[in-house]
Amino acid sequence: MTEPLLRITDLQKSFFGVKVLHGVSLTLDRGEVMGLVGENGSGKSTTMNLLGGVLRLETGEILIDGVPYNPRSPRDAQEAGIAFIHQELNLFENLSIEENMFIGGFPRLTGLPFIARAGMRRRAAAALARVRIGHDPATPLARLSQGERQLVEIARALLQDARIIIFDEPTTSLTHRETSRLFELIGELKASGIAIIYISHVLADIFRLCDTITVLRDGHVVGGGPASELTAEDLIRLMVGRSLSQIFPDRTPVEPGPAILDVERLSQPGIVRDITFQVRAGEVVGISGLMGAGRSELARILFGLDPFASGTIRFAGETIPAPEPRDMIRRGMAFLTEDRRGEGLMMEATIEENIALPSVDDFASAPFGRVDRARLRRAVRQIGDEVRISRTKDVGETPAQTLSGGNQQKVVLAKWLLRRPKLLVLDEPTRGIDVGAKFEVYKIIDQAAASGAGVLMISSELEELMGMCDRILVMAHGEIRQEFARASFNGERILEAAMWSPKTGEVAA
Repeated sequence: MTEPLLRITDLQKSFFGVKVLHGVSLTLDRGEVMGLVGENGSGKSTTMNLLGGVLRLETGEILIDGVPYNPRSPRDAQEAGIAFIHQELNLFENLSIEENMFIGGFPRLTGLPFIARAGMRRRAAAALARVRIGHDPATPLARLSQGERQLVEIARALLQDARIIIFDEPTTSLTHRETSRLFELIGELKASGIAIIYISHVLADIFRLCDTITVLRDGHVVGGGPASELTAEDLIRLMVGRSLSQIFPDRTPVEPGPAILDVERLSQPGIVRDITFQVRAGEVVGISGLMGAGRSELARILFGLDPFASGTIRFAGETIPAPEPRDMIRRGMAFLTEDRRGEGLMMEATIEENIALPSVDDFASAPFGRVDRARLRRAVRQIGDEVRISRTKDVGETPAQTLSGGNQQKVVLAKWLLRRPKLLVLDEPTRGIDVGAKFEVYKIIDQAAASGAGVLMISSELEELMGMCDRILVMAHGEIRQEFARASFNGERILEAAMWSPKTGEVAA
């Protein structure tokens, strides 16, 4: 029997006396694409950090080509032929493509303390050609799209003669076309004999790409096998430890009330044009469209982060000539940004501080404005319990950065729900969180609508919009091209509307 390229046996790991891995074992063959799935906190990152030399082995064994492997640093992993393509790319915008590719060690002229620029450029160009990037290696990285930057990371891995490449949520910030190109490249890497570990919450991608699937839960390998023998329902049951009868909760029946948000012919040159729609109380309205369609830009305009040139915005029946975030918050609008870590949270601040931020004035007493911390903490714990944030008992001490992605998203939601908003504007509310946490977020959205709030939900996941929304507005090139009522939801027709081209008046090729 042929020895697998990678064999991991009985890995165990503890942090501060708490065991987070309980005997994880798996194998990976040459040319195999293995999907590694599990909820946030299941042990995926810890396992990969042990493999990558970020963490030290405690108990267990790793063999590469049958040879014991015990990395002490990421450089050891690089020398062993292991490369990571992280969700947050490890690249420097102020450097060129080639400088980023050799950042771990620049080639030197023989016997001289100078970089061998010509040789570096030749090697970089050859690696870039393999991933089909046409840019000159001297091009500043800042000029590249997110998808091109990811290809640079892959090219860097090829330069290092990687035998195992680990992809961690690689499609989070990619367009549909960039994602397709990435999948083509993964197929080429597989055909060349490179083994791949593919970590993703997007189960459709897992089944599309992977030969085998391994499922982790609470630090244990709880199942897996050939992808052809598993279903999405199998994976969900293994990941969350229970069977989800459906991916989306049943919507609470609500008779829509008056319009909370009324937008008429809103335009900003080069961004959006003639946008007209309403969101009524108790209604969940989705916005679909390809990346660059203007969805997030529209949300920012509504919240007052960006200006608009013409048109009308009415909120709760009152015309808002020039929205401003502080005023919109006061009026009852909440905005959950798509960039949870960069804009939605203060990562080093506590759960309590994050949740309280927009509502501090509500807990300050006259005449000196002193914050009633006891009352604030009670309110924070109450809203934390409502949205089911774990570790709400120590909200005053736990930094947001220590929480899983799903719990971080719940903190952002709790921050706004504490104000009992009239309208929730949610931009990619489940991006980068696991299937169990998604279900919890969907329930929060349903409960908000059931309580009489309006919800405007922007998402790149069409199934998510179809599962949660009463109506879907489809944007393309800054315009609303079509509206679909729930009874007429059709994935193909929605996608066709999203791919409309203003040049031809037809679906873009």
